Amino acid sequence: MTIDRIVLMFAGTMALVGTLLAWLVSPWWLLLTGFVGLNMLQASLTGFCPLAMLLRAIGVKPGVAFE
Repeated sequence: MTIDRIVLMFAGTMALVGTLLAWLVSPWWLLLTGFVGLNMLQASLTGFCPLAMLLRAIGVKPGVAFE
């Protein structure tokens, strides 16, 4: 698996978890979903992604987006 796929999988999972928790527990969990969306937006504009940097440091193979 490449860094790109892991980052997208993690962001999608966090968005789904935040939505599910908002539905089951409290609407305040929508802040998690909003944070994930904002992080994806800033990563697409700046190329800075902390998770991608961490994955690169532990030796995960880079993909096309986070080289």
